[in-house]
Amino acid sequence: MRTMDVNAIALIPAAPATVRSRDTEYPYRPDSNFWYLSGFEEPESLLVLIPGRKAGEYLIFCRDRDPEKETWHGRRLGVDGAPDALGADDAFPIEDVDEILPGLLEGRQHVYHTLGKNPGFDAQLLGWLKRSRMTRKSTDDPDAFISLDYHLHDMRVYKSRAEQKQLKAAAKLSAKGHVAAMQACQPGLWEYELEAALVHTYKKAGGDHAFMPIVGGGENGCILHYTENNAKLRDGDLVLIDSGAEVGGYAGDISRTFPINGRFSDAQRDLYEIVLEANQAGIDACQPGNHWNDPHEAAVAVLTRGLKSVGILKGNIKTLIKKAAYRPYYMHKTGHWLGLDVHDVGDYKIDGEWRLLESGMCLTIEPGLYIGEGRSVPKAYRNTGIRIEDDVLITAKGHEVITGDVPKLANDIEALMSGG
Repeated sequence: MRTMDVNAIALIPAAPATVRSRDTEYPYRPDSNFWYLSGFEEPESLLVLIPGRKAGEYLIFCRDRDPEKETWHGRRLGVDGAPDALGADDAFPIEDVDEILPGLLEGRQHVYHTLGKNPGFDAQLLGWLKRSRMTRKSTDDPDAFISLDYHLHDMRVYKSRAEQKQLKAAAKLSAKGHVAAMQACQPGLWEYELEAALVHTYKKAGGDHAFMPIVGGGENGCILHYTENNAKLRDGDLVLIDSGAEVGGYAGDISRTFPINGRFSDAQRDLYEIVLEANQAGIDACQPGNHWNDPHEAAVAVLTRGLKSVGILKGNIKTLIKKAAYRPYYMHKTGHWLGLDVHDVGDYKIDGEWRLLESGMCLTIEPGLYIGEGRSVPKAYRNTGIRIEDDVLITAKGHEVITGDVPKLANDIEALMSGG
């Protein structure tokens, strides 16, 4: 509320429940901004911030207790329990929002709300403003909608101690899932069986998957966001897994690539060691005071040298980097912010310049190589996708890799898969 005008009001609705088909819904998850401010996980809720009232007032609208509906759909916190549970100054039934909100909007010059994310709520808000104008005596109209996203997203870039604890728990559980998938893997299984090993591990520990797992065997590992996970795992291929657990709303995000039969071939190991070196170079560049793109530039330099060393690229290294000759084989950035969303919010540039890394930030480092069917590519390297991703917290003196519980050295992977 300190970032808002005194005569302003902020409205942050929870995400609506979404119908999957007919009378079934997708698993519910709150809007991340709403969850960040409230910690509340129920739909049909609205958070209201009024900095000019008292010392700054935080109100919550939520569903009231209803024994009959709770019998069908589960327990509710209820209006009476909301202030103590959520730290709110007051709470009201969501059914009364149409009566109460027009009065709260009176005299507010600015309405902090991000239009376009929730069209149903936007329509409600415009109706409340219309009623407020028709009934009040004041001539002060709200003269602007201001998006809260800029302010909230910048806050969310810097993780508190409590958030870092949740991120570490998510990373630890994510690593446990990847280890389970490695141990379960063998030729003849289906990709979805490894997906099941991941999700089983997350669910058994009380977590969930933060996003749909990517399990790509063989050439499917070259599809960056492959989620069909319906192919048979073949002896002699690699499998690329990109998956993370969600704990307390916070996401883990790990990628590992390993041989389906438990042993890297010489060609697979050649490419794998290149990506592993790029992963480490990117992590080494995660230092406070470095800018956001430093890890990417470090990884690109390693990948380009490596592609030249195996005969996929030819020419001067500096020229190849300048011309982005690596792009057919490495077409994405080396990382992204991580937090309540797996691709978390926050600017990567400020005033056109790469943002400096600071203590409390959390990002991924995920270089990869995706070698397709190109005729210029030696046959032994074709249809090979490799990505190695870790989660990194920036600290006051350096960084902390929070996903170290899952192996990534080739020898360690082989030892784990052989039962060592």
